[in-house]
Amino acid sequence: MADQEPGKEEHILRIMKRVLTDVAKDTYTRPGHRHPLSDDTVKGIRDCLSLITAREAELAEAAGRPMKMRPRFVDEPQTSVVVNLDTTTRKGKKKDDS
Repeated sequence: MADQEPGKEEHILRIMKRVLTDVAKDTYTRPGHRHPLSDDTVKGIRDCLSLITAREAELAEAAGRPMKMRPRFVDEPQTSVVVNLDTTTRKGKKKDDS
């Protein structure tokens, strides 16, 4: 099931998300200026985007596809290193010294 192509619902959600984010970009106003959209409309757009994202995650999980939608910098390392902070000590101090 992981080899499935995105379905019609996912296609619709992707287009709706793109249109809503384009509306947000096109109506951007500088700080201190009145926004052309009402506060309720802005809240509605945010709520719609949240619902779309949640449904996209549900569909991807059901299809067995990982969600890799996190934006990344071009020069960002693809691997990460985990440092255990419990075992680190300050230079010149032993762990038992408090």
